[in-house]
Amino acid sequence: MAWHPRDRSGSTRVVDLDHAATTRPRPEVVAAMEPFLTDRYGNPSGAHATARDAVRALDEAREQVADVLGCTPGEVVFTSGGTESDVHAVSGGLPPRPGVPVCGAAEHPAVLRTVEALGGEVVRVDPAGRPDLAELADVLERRGGADVLERRGVADVLERRGGVSVVSVMLANNELGTVTDLRPVAEVIRRCAPGVPLHTDAVQAAPWLDLRERAEVADLVSVSAHKFGGPRGAGVLVVRDGLAIRPLLPGGAQERGRRSGSVDVAGAVGLATALVATAAERATVGARVAALRDALVGRLGDAGAGVRPTLGADVAGEVLPNFAHVRVSGVEAEPLLYLLDEAGLRVSSASSCASGAHRPSHVLTAIGAASGGAALRLTLGATTTADDVDHAAAVLLGVVSYLRDRSPADRSPVAPG
Repeated sequence: MAWHPRDRSGSTRVVDLDHAATTRPRPEVVAAMEPFLTDRYGNPSGAHATARDAVRALDEAREQVADVLGCTPGEVVFTSGGTESDVHAVSGGLPPRPGVPVCGAAEHPAVLRTVEALGGEVVRVDPAGRPDLAELADVLERRGGADVLERRGVADVLERRGGVSVVSVMLANNELGTVTDLRPVAEVIRRCAPGVPLHTDAVQAAPWLDLRERAEVADLVSVSAHKFGGPRGAGVLVVRDGLAIRPLLPGGAQERGRRSGSVDVAGAVGLATALVATAAERATVGARVAALRDALVGRLGDAGAGVRPTLGADVAGEVLPNFAHVRVSGVEAEPLLYLLDEAGLRVSSASSCASGAHRPSHVLTAIGAASGGAALRLTLGATTTADDVDHAAAVLLGVVSYLRDRSPADRSPVAPG
């Protein structure tokens, strides 16, 4: 029997399948942060004992992050999150790097909008959202590398020619979950424009992939704590040694002059605690969540309800173990999302950065999948259970059936009581 709004009760069960948007802070993270929100409140920019206590905590967090990410502690810049890290990496700080940035059409808005604002170039992507390497090579060969020109001492010519200042390619797409091998991208850059840095947005990848290996070739790496059980408002930008970068936030010269402002010690400690815990259990959690994801997709497909994966079987390559992007035929996105929310199932129609809009996302447009039914991003997390998956599948199929049974005139987003 199809789900009906009258099935609701005051104790509606909630199942969160929107872990790509944010995750619940881990208990050990909350415990680790609490002292730095109360008694250990020191500013690490100071010189007295209270400040030195904060410095020690910050140094320890930096070392923990560096160990997991495969960099040196001095390469870790604490930020306010993924967006700041992305904008800083792509722009190069203030004033922006000479030249123009380049990215793919399916990048996170923090990257894509920054590239567009700086007059950069956006290359097309394949059906999985990965950048077209041939077009990337063409852009690099046509424009050349800004850093090469700058080292020749002709920065004035650099401004006119608009050499490439940075290439940004996300490690895992935040809507589709598709993973990009960064090594071929780095090879194209080395061949066509040596010296141009490679940035990767690893925000979605960090909970599920080993960044020591997967992001090794990147000169700049963005990470955000709340994607893996850390606090919102805390992030990291890895800046490899030897790469010059100006501060995006000029001021007091904190973070070795790369990011001014009093460092959020509690946030840094929480991020480091979450990252270490996530890395320790990544393999076992990833395997379990992948099996649950496959069971969910299989059950939805086997039901014959017109719920099918957005990425066809012909789309090759790796997908993060927690991602399932599906299309639902015969229903509209707005009433579908409304009723799923009413039924306690938390999902999204695109990324959490789309401001709740139900129009086709720029990612689906870029891969040529803007039409074909309502789009749903279902993302599991470390806390997702088999019972959660069973309940979610039943709710989703029931809501779809309910919407299809109604006449078109009745398909408003407001459910009857």
